[in-house]
Amino acid sequence: MRAAVLYGTAGSLLLSALVTVPAGGDPRWPGEPFGPGADTRGTAVAAQRAAAAGVRFGTCAKVEDLPENVRCGTVSVPLDYARPDGRQIKLTVSRVKATGKDAKNSKRKVPRQGALVYNPGGPGASSMYFPLVGSLPEWKRLSAAYDLVGYAPRGVGRSAPISCEDPKQRGKGPTQSPTHPSESYKKERIAEAKAYARGCLKRSGTAVQHYTSLNNARDLDVVRAALGERRLTFIGASYGTYFGALYATLFPSHVRRMVFDSAVNPDPEQIWYRNNLDQSAAFEIRWADFRAWVARHDDVYGLGATPDEVLHSYETARARLAASPAGGKVGPGQLQGAFLQAGYYDDYWPHRAQALSAYLKGDPKPLIEQAGPYPEAAAEQENGNAVYTAVECNDAPWPTDWRTWDRDNTRLARKAPFETWDNVWMNLPCAYWPVPRQQPLDVRTLPGELPPTLILAAERDAATPYEGATALHRRLFGSVLVTEKDAGTHGIGGGPNKCVNGHLDAYLLEGRLPARHAECAPHAEPKPVRPGSRSKDLEKDVKKAS
Repeated sequence: MRAAVLYGTAGSLLLSALVTVPAGGDPRWPGEPFGPGADTRGTAVAAQRAAAAGVRFGTCAKVEDLPENVRCGTVSVPLDYARPDGRQIKLTVSRVKATGKDAKNSKRKVPRQGALVYNPGGPGASSMYFPLVGSLPEWKRLSAAYDLVGYAPRGVGRSAPISCEDPKQRGKGPTQSPTHPSESYKKERIAEAKAYARGCLKRSGTAVQHYTSLNNARDLDVVRAALGERRLTFIGASYGTYFGALYATLFPSHVRRMVFDSAVNPDPEQIWYRNNLDQSAAFEIRWADFRAWVARHDDVYGLGATPDEVLHSYETARARLAASPAGGKVGPGQLQGAFLQAGYYDDYWPHRAQALSAYLKGDPKPLIEQAGPYPEAAAEQENGNAVYTAVECNDAPWPTDWRTWDRDNTRLARKAPFETWDNVWMNLPCAYWPVPRQQPLDVRTLPGELPPTLILAAERDAATPYEGATALHRRLFGSVLVTEKDAGTHGIGGGPNKCVNGHLDAYLLEGRLPARHAECAPHAEPKPVRPGSRSKDLEKDVKKAS
């Protein structure tokens, strides 16, 4: 939808409603470099311009690989909100209009409720594909009432992309992934982290300092205004919950309905170093869940009848791959990366177990297919990693003394070896980040500031441990927490759990919420897939991994 430029008294009133600025001087807001409220005023200026310009939706660029029914456009935002008249960057946006069709009664028209904007997390992930979910059964009711809107956040895809290294250097295999790295290996990774941090500044320039969660929240408000929405309806998943929470704190009067799916702990003391320590600990628990499931299906996979026996099979595979990489490109690093995905989503479990079983029985093809590098995706992966690094490094102080990282993670790896050190290498460039860092915002709303919001969380989620959901629940007054008990899938809204989806639909369609806390039974465990078989689910799994 393109909003017409509005003139006269009526137009001024509408524009004022679209760009209302929260009062300044709140101690929760970090200092702004050009005087108190500079970024806040800049956001208001940008939102007013966006409300007048709207979004010119048209055919999507071929690179987006989206069908004809999805329409695309751009929204201009300031690179630096303290300088709203300075350099502008364009965010790509996608949309499918509300169908207005009742899925159960074709004769009944469903009233349109506005735009539903979605962010899948990251940092560094795009939701340009999001409007496609309207064709899925779990989303049909929402797609009838809402325009489904996705976008690529700043830095991602075609939205003023940033880079930290030559994409040809990413995704190469085989690589090592020692559970307890030697001192010489640590020195190699420290050198790589320093080079990567320097590369971000060299390839992206000083503009890289403006790729932050706070600016992602400000961008979201400009997107809201460009869509012609007086108040925002938003679903944020994973990292999307964090800058969604920043948005709720900065612009509470601009919120209509907001869903936080798999919430990051927003405590300023947790952003981001301590959250990563907690994540590594949680992945160990989820890794044990996966091994227990495999053990229950030992008759199918033959990897062991106990979790410890399954671990022995996995370690046997690691040792073999270290000595002789599968296909010359799958080593321990690629193995660990593939099985880390199983820590996020249990629908990966059957095929990861199938691949491991086949490999140990002499057939490496399934493992190569699932764990091997995908050169065709290297540029996208490099871009996503660059945005992840820039945002997390810019957002908050990090330890700058390697001894702190080494002490904390050596201690943690004794009880949580699965992901600890790989998580260190992923984030270590932040120890040597070459541009100034921010202080995190204290996410918090007071009674009457924010409409009721919905938090969804799986009790055994590893990527965003459950404590993050309870912390966010305490900080957002009037929020309601829905827990999927004894489950660990990352991102549960619109998934296989009908109870969770019932709460999601009731809230977004009717504004109806349960009491302060509700619980749902877990969704069904995945069914095993026998080695040697290939299903349509596996084909989708491989495509998703690529």
